[in-house]
Amino acid sequence: MPDPEKLSPQQFRRFSEFIYRQSGIRVDASKITLVSNRIRRRLRAGSFPDFDAYYAHLTAPGGSPELEQFLDAVTTNETHFFRTPAHFDWFKGDFLTETILDQRKTGRPQELRVWSAACSTGEEAYSLSICLAENSLRLKNWKVSVLGTDISEAVLKEARLGVYRDRALDAVNPLQLKRYFDVQPDGTTWKVKPSVREPVDFRRHNLMEPLRLPPFDCIFIRNVLIYFDRESKQVVIKHLMNSLARGGYLVVGPSEGIYDMLDPLVKRATYLYQKP
Repeated sequence: MPDPEKLSPQQFRRFSEFIYRQSGIRVDASKITLVSNRIRRRLRAGSFPDFDAYYAHLTAPGGSPELEQFLDAVTTNETHFFRTPAHFDWFKGDFLTETILDQRKTGRPQELRVWSAACSTGEEAYSLSICLAENSLRLKNWKVSVLGTDISEAVLKEARLGVYRDRALDAVNPLQLKRYFDVQPDGTTWKVKPSVREPVDFRRHNLMEPLRLPPFDCIFIRNVLIYFDRESKQVVIKHLMNSLARGGYLVVGPSEGIYDMLDPLVKRATYLYQKP
C-alpha cells in the first residue's frame, strides 16, 4: 500500500493537539508538510496503513513505546557547537570569574553544576564542557558537572556517542578541534574526547515536569520555548526557577517570548537573568 502523502487539516489538528498534550509544544499549521513527512517515516517503520491507524495506535493503551519514537520524530531540531558565541564567552569569562571569587569569599563548596535544557544531540552541553576544560587551572580541585536533558531518547543516544559532522563544528576553532576532538576513520566525523565527555551526563526529561535534582548554578534554555504556548512556557519557567540555585543564572535564547514571565529574576543582559 502506498504511503499517504500528507496529513489532512483535521488529521494535523488531531496530531498537533496530541503533541501539545504530551510535550507542551505547539506545532504551527505552517509545519504541516514537515510533520507529515516525519510521521510518514514512523508509518513505514511500523507498517501502519495510514495516519489514522497510526494515531489510533499512539493513543491506545500500550502505545507508550511508540509514543517515545513519535516524539523523537516530531520534536528534534538541528543544532551546533557554540551556537551564539557571546553566551559562551560570558560563561567562560565573567560567570566563572564571579563564581570563583564568590567561593573564595563565602567558602561555599568548590562545586559547579550546569544544566543544558533541551540539549538535542549534545552540542551545547559539550560546548559548556569545553569552556570548563579551557579553565581547568582556575577550576583546579573543583567538582564540575554538566547535565544535558531532552525529551527525545533518540537524540540523547547520539549525544552520548559524541560523534559529529563538520557542519556541527563550524564555530570550533582549530586549537579546540585538535585539543578536544578525535577525527574518526571515515575522515568526515569527529568524536568528543573523554576529557570533555567525562563531566557530562545525559538523561531524558520533559520540560513540563519538574527536574528533581539539586539546584544548578547556571541553566541554558535556548531556542526551544519558541515552540511552546504561553501557558506551557509558564509551567516550564516555574520548573526552571525551582531548579536554579540562589545567585544562579538563566541563559535564554533571543526569541523565547518569556521576558515578562521571569520575575523575580534580575535581568543582567538581553539573554541573561539572575536569581536573587
